[in-house]
Formats: sequence, structure tokens, C-alpha cells
Amino acid sequence: MRSLHWEVRTINWTPADILSILDACCDAYTFPMLDNGYVYLAATRLSLYRSSADWAMVIEVFGFSPRAGLPDNAIQTFASVLYERDPPDRYVDRSSYQKYLARNPHNEFRAVHPIEDGPWQNEEEETVAENADGLILRGRGIPLPKASDYKEHGIELEKPPHVQVFELCRLLAATHRAEVLATETERGVSVLPEMKQILQLEEWRHPDLLNDERPSTSDTFRQLAEVLITGEVARYRPSPSPNTHWKHWPDGGTL
Repeated sequence: MRSLHWEVRTINWTPADILSILDACCDAYTFPMLDNGYVYLAATRLSLYRSSADWAMVIEVFGFSPRAGLPDNAIQTFASVLYERDPPDRYVDRSSYQKYLARNPHNEFRAVHPIEDGPWQNEEEETVAENADGLILRGRGIPLPKASDYKEHGIELEKPPHVQVFELCRLLAATHRAEVLATETERGVSVLPEMKQILQLEEWRHPDLLNDERPSTSDTFRQLAEVLITGEVARYRPSPSPNTHWKHWPDGGTL
């Protein structure tokens, strides 16, 4: 990724401002919690965007929530200015729309479903159908994995020979990562068009929100805030070991 340090910087923000926004989203439960009790984590990705005047951070979380029915990729954008927010006609009245904007001034949520609905899934049991042989991923048919494929990728089936949907998601995240995560267009859905991507992380050290960690107390996110303000990618110097792999968050999805 190219650094934008050569631009005339007119961003009227500080790293502390960015961290304050992210902390506030933690308090409002709109910042990704990787051990969310309602979502079985499968894959994550973090992207930074910048222009001479604005910044944005996008965090993707691909996983499975039994309440949602289908696996999805939650795309959460945090930015100085958000692009194409939810239109007013999605809200019951103007007052509700204004409350949505007031409660989420710098964050937006979108979700995409890379795996199509179909006979591959036993919805009530949250398992893969025993007689299914394939599914549709991003419009393309792929065969369902064999039992040996799970073990090869470090996934121990909890109820063999049955495969749970979240176990399938974790295997697909290992074998079809690009397809289960967002496309460039999906990832930038709430990012101002003039912004350029300056950094993308496939793994990083994420705050443990349940144990009161916050972005403002995280070396990783303090450095990322510096990158967003300066455009200097070299300011991100990760030292703690990454923890975004699903194995680090065993309580995710267990509620």
C-alpha cells in the first residue's frame, strides 16, 4: 500500500479524536466484539482509508449467527464523514431517522451474504444437510468439504459426523477467504469515493472488550490512528501477537 504522506494534510482531526470515537462505539456496542456471544467468528479484516481531509476505518467480521439464519460478513465503517447513509425512508418517521444519525454520527453497519440460501443447510438444527453435496458461494457452485478437510485446517467437529454451519464457515474462511470477505466495492460502501486505501490487515491485536480493553488502551489502535492522521503507514509497528483468529475467541456464538 502506498503512503499518502506527500499530500498537503488538512485533516482537522487528531489521533485522540479517532480513538474517542472508537471508544464511544464500544460503549454503544457498535464496535466489533470478536467474542460476541451471538456470532461464531470465522474471519476478520481491517482496512484504512484516507484523503487529504478525511479518514475511515473498515472492520469486517465474517461468521455465523443462528439468529440471522445465513452466514454473513458484517462490514463496520468508522469515519470522519460517512458516505451514503441509510435513507430516511427506511425509518418509520423523520424523528426515528434523526435519532439514528445522532446515535451513530461516525459509524455505519452493512452486511453481505456471500453464501446463498439453499438445501445445503438444516436451518433449525444449524447444521449442514447430510445429503447436500455443494453450495453457491459468490454465484459459483463449490463442493462441500470432506470430513478430513476440517481436521487438516485445525477444525475439530464438535458433533461428528454432523457438521455445524459455523464449522463450515471456518473452513471456507481458510480455503476461500477472498470470497467470504468483502469485495472492494462492498468494503467501501460507506467510504467517501475520494478516499484511497492505505493499509489492509488480515490479522492484528484486537481489544478484548469484555475485559474492559478499549481502542484507546490498545497499542495497535493507537498506531492505526496515527496512520490515519499522518498517512504514514510506517507508523504501524505491530509488536503484540495478533489475536483475530477465531481460536482466540472460544466464547463467540455460545449464547
